[in-house]
Amino acid sequence: MSPRKNRRAVSGPSRTGGGAGPDGEWNVRTIAGANATKPYRCPGCDQEIPPGVGHVVAWPADGLGGADDRRHWHRPCWQARDRRAPRPFRSRGAPRY
Repeated sequence: MSPRKNRRAVSGPSRTGGGAGPDGEWNVRTIAGANATKPYRCPGCDQEIPPGVGHVVAWPADGLGGADDRRHWHRPCWQARDRRAPRPFRSRGAPRY
C-alpha cells in the first residue's frame, strides 16, 4: 500500500470575492501573511499593510491593465469597498494633518 497524499489540487490563483460587482469586474488573489514581504498602502482605509500581514490583491479583469493596476487591500476593506467611499489618495511621503 502506498502512503496517503494529503495535498490539495491547486487550480490557478486563489480568489476571494472576484467577479462582477458594482465597481466593475476584478481579478482577486489572497496573499498569505507568510508571503507578504513588503509594505503596501490600502486604498480603502489609506493605512499601511505591514509585511507579514495577509491581504488581498485586486486588479481590473478587463485584461487591459498591467502590474501598475494592482492594488493591495486589507481583507475587510476589500469586502466593504461598495459600502463606503474611497479615502483620498496621498503620496507615501505626505504628512497627515
